[in-house]
Amino acid sequence: MPAFFPDCRLDAGASRPADALTLPPLQEGAWATPAFHAIRRPVAVLAPFAPPSRPALPQEVLRAWREAFGEDPPAALLDALPYTRFACPFSPRPISAGAAVAILALWRRTAAQNRQIGSFLGMAGWKQAAITSAFGPAHFAKNPAAALARPGKVLAWASSLTPAAEAAAGERLWRVEDGFIRSLGLGVNFAPAASLVVDPLGMHYDPARPSQLEKILTETDFSPALLARAAALRARITAANITKYNLAEPLLPLPATPGRRRILVVGQVEDDASIRHGAGRVRSNAQLLAAARAAEPQAFLIYKPHPDVQTGYRRGYLPTREARRHADMVVTSGDIGRLLAQMDALHSITSLAGFEALLRGVAVTSWGAPFYAGWGLTDDREPPPRRGRRLSLDALVAACLILYPRYQDPLTLLPCTPELLLDRLAEPARWPPLPPARRAYLAWWRLQGQWLKCARATGLWRR
Repeated sequence: MPAFFPDCRLDAGASRPADALTLPPLQEGAWATPAFHAIRRPVAVLAPFAPPSRPALPQEVLRAWREAFGEDPPAALLDALPYTRFACPFSPRPISAGAAVAILALWRRTAAQNRQIGSFLGMAGWKQAAITSAFGPAHFAKNPAAALARPGKVLAWASSLTPAAEAAAGERLWRVEDGFIRSLGLGVNFAPAASLVVDPLGMHYDPARPSQLEKILTETDFSPALLARAAALRARITAANITKYNLAEPLLPLPATPGRRRILVVGQVEDDASIRHGAGRVRSNAQLLAAARAAEPQAFLIYKPHPDVQTGYRRGYLPTREARRHADMVVTSGDIGRLLAQMDALHSITSLAGFEALLRGVAVTSWGAPFYAGWGLTDDREPPPRRGRRLSLDALVAACLILYPRYQDPLTLLPCTPELLLDRLAEPARWPPLPPARRAYLAWWRLQGQWLKCARATGLWRR
C-alpha cells in the first residue's frame, strides 16, 4: 500500500476529513484485476480519505482505455480520478494512469486466453510447473485422445506434436514454444522460460503454413507509437547485451583480421524443429560451413556451435578438425551478443542468432526459412513462401518481441511486458533458484553431459 500513498501517512484510526470526496457509484469491475495464482494484485485504489493527488487527466485515461478495451470507461471512473491512486504491481512505486490501464488490459487478455485452455499435451515433466504457472491449472493429458476428451483448447508443446495429433485436434489445437528472450540459462539445463509464444495457426519455425507471427507481420499496420516502443526496446536489448539465453560466459579475444570480413557461422541443433521444418538444401552444420565458405571465399569465418549441442545432449556435434576445413576459427563458448558486436556478417540456417544479429545491425545471410527471413532485411538463399512485404527492423521487432509472445515476471509470476523482463534480466541475483531436487539432478546431468562430450571427441559416440 505505501506505493499508492507515497505522499501521506496511512492511519487506520483517522476520521474522515471534512473535504473528503463523496465518490460516485463505481463498481469494482472497472479496475478489478484478474487473479493469478489465486492472488489479485491491484493497479488502482480509490482513496476518498487521502489527500487528493495530482489527478490523471481524463483525456489520458479515456485514450488509454479506448486503445486497450475498444470502448469508453465508465463515467464514474473519470469522475473519481482525483482520488484514484495508481501503483506498479511489480515494484513498490507509483505509476501513471495510462500505465495502469495497459497492465490491466494485458492481464485481462492473458486471463481470457488462459480460461479457454482445457488440457495440456506433450509437456515434459520438468516443464509442467512452469506451464501451470503461466497458464493456470489444467489437465496434463498423456495422449491426444485424453486431451480431446475434455472441453476447451488443447495447449500442446509444438515440437512434440505428430501429424496425427494435429489432424485429430483441428481448430482446438494451440501450439506453445519458447519465446525469443527466454531465460537466464539453457532450457536443456532446466532453466524455466520467462517468455512463451502461443500460436493457434501454426508455428513460427514452420514456413510450410502460416503462423500467427506471419499473420502479424503480413497484416499489421504498425503505428508510430508501436514502432517507437520497438526502437526503444531494441536499444535496451543491444545496450544490455540481451540474448535468448543470457549466458554470462567470458569470450576469448579474437585475432586481428586486417582486410578480411569477419563472419560468424552459427551451428544449430540438427534435429531441432526449426531445422526439420525450415531448412532447405543446407541441413547440417557441416553443410552450412561449406556454403558460407563458398559464398565468402576471402572472409575470416568463425564457427560457433550451439550451446545446447555443447552440453552433450543435443544432436549437431561437429569435430573441430572438420569445422576447420572451412572455418578459420572455432569458438565453443562465450557470450554470443559480445561476439556479434565484433562481426561484419552472420550466416545461419534458421538460428535465432540471425534475429539477434539484425537487432545489432549485423548483415544476415539465411540458408533456410526462419521467421525473420522474407521481409527485406536478410539475404535469403532459400526465399520463404508467401512472404514479400518489406518491413523496417522496428516493425519486425514490434511483431516478434511485443505482439507475438507473452512474458511472465520471474519474481511475482505475473504476466508482464518485455520491458519489465529486461529489468529483471538486469538483476540476475534476484531470480529464484531451481528447486533443491532439480539442482541436485542438474549436477549429475552436467557430469553426464561432460562424459558424452568426451565420448564424442574421441569417436566413441557420434551425435
